Amino acid sequence: MSQLLNYKLEGKGDTIVLLHGLFGNLDNLGLLARDFRNDHQVLSIDLRNHGHSFHSDSHTYYQQADDVITLINHLNIKQCVIIGHSMGGKVAMKVAETLQERITKLIVMDMAPVTYHVRRHDNVFAGLKAVLEGRPTSRSQAMQLMAKHIEIDGVRQFLSKSLFKEEDILAWRFNVEALISNYDEILGWDPICPTAVPTLFLKGGDSDYLTSDHQSLVQQQFSQAKAHIIANTGHWLHAEKPQEVIRAIRKFL
Repeated sequence: MSQLLNYKLEGKGDTIVLLHGLFGNLDNLGLLARDFRNDHQVLSIDLRNHGHSFHSDSHTYYQQADDVITLINHLNIKQCVIIGHSMGGKVAMKVAETLQERITKLIVMDMAPVTYHVRRHDNVFAGLKAVLEGRPTSRSQAMQLMAKHIEIDGVRQFLSKSLFKEEDILAWRFNVEALISNYDEILGWDPICPTAVPTLFLKGGDSDYLTSDHQSLVQQQFSQAKAHIIANTGHWLHAEKPQEVIRAIRKFL
């Protein structure tokens, strides 16, 4: 029996599945969950090696998609909309490939179905390791250790949401070693078989994760793809402009 991911299920109605990105957890898309649970059933998930879900040495998109599908089947969800941000967007695309007939709509937030060649997170990994090695006993100590490697305060604040006390030492909920050793997998992508699931790609206007260069690769894999740009936002578009993101998703649904 494969292990079940940690999840939160709330609201009533047609199901929307929410998948967070790298270093996140099921609370990251909480602004969306709080809106959609008013008229949908919302399934928020901790992906493997994140949040309260199980840790594993391997972290491929096939495995992550399989984890999500196992949970959807366990909860007896016949049809759903799936929304993923960043790494969670890639997981969502893999789920849609396998469950085409059960995914009614797919929304991918600021991610393309491509292999990325820029290592954007080496400073983050250095900051995470500094915390592990420094064994801080307070949040402020952990923040200081991260600050030596991670310049942007907002990134440090986001990461700090995954700190917890283990005895008297602060540790990470996510599996740092596995994420470092699988980073090429996280950047990578095996193109999926073309799918006709209606798909919305939401792009942060100032982000370079999804660009016009990716358009042909998107169209090769998603025959029913639309794109919508949320202006003046970066990669964290749902945190920066939640109401605009929710409006765009609701219009698409």
